[in-house]
Amino acid sequence: MTLAPDLRRVLTIAGKDLAIERRAKANFNAVVFLAATMLLLFGFALGPDAAALRAAAAGVLWLTVLFSGSLAFNRSYQTELEEGALETLLLYPGSRKSIFAGKLLANLVFILMVEAILVPMAAVLYGLSFGDGLGGVALALVLGTIGFVTMGTFYAAMASRLRAREVLLPLLLFPMLVPLLVAAVEVTAAFMGQSPFAPTGRWLTLMAAYDVVFLLATMGAYDFVIDD
Repeated sequence: MTLAPDLRRVLTIAGKDLAIERRAKANFNAVVFLAATMLLLFGFALGPDAAALRAAAAGVLWLTVLFSGSLAFNRSYQTELEEGALETLLLYPGSRKSIFAGKLLANLVFILMVEAILVPMAAVLYGLSFGDGLGGVALALVLGTIGFVTMGTFYAAMASRLRAREVLLPLLLFPMLVPLLVAAVEVTAAFMGQSPFAPTGRWLTLMAAYDVVFLLATMGAYDFVIDD
């Protein structure tokens, strides 16, 4: 088994999922609408105090990404299941890990596109000025999103054949994301200037370690999960 065919398969699966989303746009629009609504509701709940809005912005941003992004994972395998194509895809020659990698890549691009809309929106609604911390916020978003998408894509595969997958997926996913979300909120708040004395380097190390460990673990366990 060579790397080139597997890489082509990964890119083909990711391209197929993104092409379906580009044509339909229903899922992307629904996720962005839910995220925007959550940002507005959190803003009203926190009140008109500008300092309170800025202090809560990092946590609100990541909670919005968490809840709205979960909608995307529910659809990861929906097209194949509705068309009866999942079993055919699994029987196709090649490593099944490439299926997971392709789904992960498509979901990663999708969530990053949603975040590209959410961050400027949050900056306007919560009165944020990133300044020199913009690069750090971007790094926190990338590291946090990689871990989030890795776990979301894996648990979506685990719950894909269950009728209650929309309910089961968050129950499986959210507890596993707690350490990643805590680190992501701390790092994001630090680069937004809301937590200047936070040990940013340690939190970034934790996020990177989380990404690597769970990416390798989910890759290794995917064959057993998708067979069940």
